[in-house]
Amino acid sequence: MFPNNAHPLVSSPAETAVLAMLLAESPLSRVEMARRIGLSSTAVTKAARPLIDDGYLHELPPQRTAPGAGRPVNPLAVTPDREFFAGVKISADTLYGTIGDLRARTRTTTHRPLGERDPDSVSALLADLVDELLDTRPEFRARTRHLGIAVSGDVDRPRGRVRYSVLPGWRDVPLAETIAEATGLNVTIENDVKALTVTEHWFGDGIGTEYFALVTIGAGIGSGLVVNGQLIAGAYGVAGEMGHISIDPAGPRCHCGQIGCVEAIASTDAIRAGVRDATGRSDLDFDDAVLLARSGNPAAQEVFARAGRAIGVGIATLVSLLGPERVVVTGEGLDTYDLLGAHIQDAYTAHCFKAAAKCPLTLRPLPWEEWARSAAVIGIQALFR
Repeated sequence: MFPNNAHPLVSSPAETAVLAMLLAESPLSRVEMARRIGLSSTAVTKAARPLIDDGYLHELPPQRTAPGAGRPVNPLAVTPDREFFAGVKISADTLYGTIGDLRARTRTTTHRPLGERDPDSVSALLADLVDELLDTRPEFRARTRHLGIAVSGDVDRPRGRVRYSVLPGWRDVPLAETIAEATGLNVTIENDVKALTVTEHWFGDGIGTEYFALVTIGAGIGSGLVVNGQLIAGAYGVAGEMGHISIDPAGPRCHCGQIGCVEAIASTDAIRAGVRDATGRSDLDFDDAVLLARSGNPAAQEVFARAGRAIGVGIATLVSLLGPERVVVTGEGLDTYDLLGAHIQDAYTAHCFKAAAKCPLTLRPLPWEEWARSAAVIGIQALFR
């Protein structure tokens, strides 16, 4: 296991529940938290006391909940500047970095284009980028202990290793250890879609849900799942990979080795290849394929339609199995939702089991900086045991 030397800020169930709720929904009264967590007000007060003493929480001035409702209450709120968190998203051609606070609000961002993509070169560039972020303001350098890194593919979070990532082309890279040595920070790495799922669940459209899913479409097709309020990684860390559900036994071979995966049909590379084959134009890039489909070319439109149907079937499979309350659909592929959307929705409705189709699909465009923010949120997660 990767030797992360950070001690968690909270470890007891009560402290964990109080801090997690206030991170997402601060401020709240002790009475309200007690009702929602299922603890007594006394237990909430006891759990909050060390966090107040350490400066992570503070009390707001007394407030009356309603005229004649009894003595005023002192709501509790998170102190956002008590600690800061660095986050870096590794994409195929760029490093995106950010510093966020305890409420996951972005304080500064930067990015660096990738030249060489071997692990040593990327690690050196990443360490320089983190130094640049920390030097932005003195308090960032003084009050940042945690760095989260988000990367595509199969990530072994406990051991701090990237087992497989197709975008930089890595296999079995001890990334967390290398970056921790270079930066002096406590490093946590996570699959980028899982990191984004945690961020949306804690701070976005998933707030308050026990069952939640996020799906990304674009260069890859990914998904993250929350069940009983917890991100699902599974026994081997790869649970919920919708992009590698095989939906067509006669379909194209995926880079993962399987046949007919959703990603092999619906990723941007797959769509580009499909339009090239359908039109006989081997010179087309993805933007050309989009323009061709939007101009009414039936062969190009059918490739996008097939991709949309594949995504819809994949989402329906997740929803029928796990029954989330909401599904957020995001990723750079939303730029072509005019070509995909109707086919996604039709296939989703047709393949969901009965009432599962009531689960809404919410479109959530997110810039690349939001992926870096999600990496910083993985750093916030390190406060919890």
